[in-house]
Amino acid sequence: MKNILFVASSLFLISCSGQKKEIVINQIPDWVLGGFERPEGVNPIIKPDTNSVFLDPMAGKMLKWEESDAFNPGSVVKDDTLFVLYRAEDNTATGIGLRTSRLGLASSIDGINFERYTEPVLFPADDNQKEYEWPGGVEDPRVAVTEDGTFVVFYTQWNRKVPRLGVATSKDLRKWEKHGPIFENSSYKPLMEMSHKSASILTTIRDGNLVITKVNGKYWMYWGEHGVKGATSDNLVDWEPVLDENGELKKFIEVRPGFFDSALTECGPPAVLTDKGILLLYNGKNENNKDLADQRFTLGTYSAGQVLFDKNDPTKVIQRLDTPFLRPMEDFEKSGQYVDGTVFIQGLSYYKSKWFLYYGCADSQVAVAVFDPKNPTNFDPLPNTK
Repeated sequence: MKNILFVASSLFLISCSGQKKEIVINQIPDWVLGGFERPEGVNPIIKPDTNSVFLDPMAGKMLKWEESDAFNPGSVVKDDTLFVLYRAEDNTATGIGLRTSRLGLASSIDGINFERYTEPVLFPADDNQKEYEWPGGVEDPRVAVTEDGTFVVFYTQWNRKVPRLGVATSKDLRKWEKHGPIFENSSYKPLMEMSHKSASILTTIRDGNLVITKVNGKYWMYWGEHGVKGATSDNLVDWEPVLDENGELKKFIEVRPGFFDSALTECGPPAVLTDKGILLLYNGKNENNKDLADQRFTLGTYSAGQVLFDKNDPTKVIQRLDTPFLRPMEDFEKSGQYVDGTVFIQGLSYYKSKWFLYYGCADSQVAVAVFDPKNPTNFDPLPNTK
C-alpha cells in the first residue's frame, strides 16, 4: 500500500462576533474506515427505559432491568434487519460498575430507528455461569455472525472480583447458549485470574455481508484494554492467547503518553479484513494526569482510533492514527455516568451499502454514526489549541 503520512489542515470560519475561528480538520489516509457522520436529530437512538421489567433470577422478583443506563452496544445484520445488542443497567446501586448489567436487543430496518424487546436476552441467570456473572452481570457485547448464520457474542462476565471474557452463541439473537470464559481451557493458566475484556473477532465482507473469517487457518481476535493483544481458536469457543518469546502475553500496540490513547487502548467492534490489511477500530482513553495526556483533549475522555495490521501477520502493525476519528463533541456524549466525555465504539455493521457504527455515550445512552462510501465526510475536527 502507499506510504501515507497522517496530516492535518486548518479551516478558518468567521464567527458571529466577526472573529476568525480555527477548526483543525483531520485528513483521512486511504486505509481507514470513515469519516463517520452523526445523522442529524436522531441521537441518542437508545435511552434508559423505566417501563421495561422482567423476573430477575438473582432478586427473585420483577425488576426494572434498564432503568438507569443503556449503552455500549454491539451490532449485527440478520436477513434484512439490523440488530443492536446493548448493555443495560438497573438502578439497584449508585456508581460505575456497582449495578447489575444485562443485554437488551433492538431491531431496525434503517439502522437508525429501533424497536426494543421488553426483556433482556442475555443476563446473569441461575445457570453454570453464576460464579462469573453474579452479581455484576454481563457487560459490553461485541457480536458477529458466521457464514452459516451462527451469531457469536463476546462479553464481559462481571462477578465484581475479576472481569473475564465470556462467549455465547445463538441462531436467532434471542435465545443464547453460554459457553463460559473464553480462556478457561487455555494453556496460559494465569489468564483466568487476570482481568481481561474487550474482544474484537476478525470479520470480512463476503457477498455484501460482514461475516466471521479466519487468518492462517484459524479464527482470530484482538482483545484487551491495556495494550492490544491477540488470540486464536479452532471452534470460536476455546481461545489461546498469543504469547511472546518469554511465554507472556504479547502486546501489539501500547498506550502512548501525549496521545489521545495515553491511558487505555481498548478493542472496539469486530476487526475487518480488507485489501489493505486488518483494520481494528479501538477505544482510546486520555490520561487523567495532564503530564501524560494529550492536552488538546479533555482529561479522561474516551475517543476512537484506528490501527492497520498486516493481513498475513495479524500481530504486525502497518500504521496507526495519531489522532481520533471520532471523539466526544455532542452534549449527549458528555452527560451521564461518565461526564468527562465518551464515545465508546463496540458495534460495526455493513448494511445497505453503508457502515453503521454504534457506540456508548458517557456510559448512559447509545448513539450511531454512519459512513457512506459514496459520500465520505471528514473525521471529527481536532480542538483548536491556540
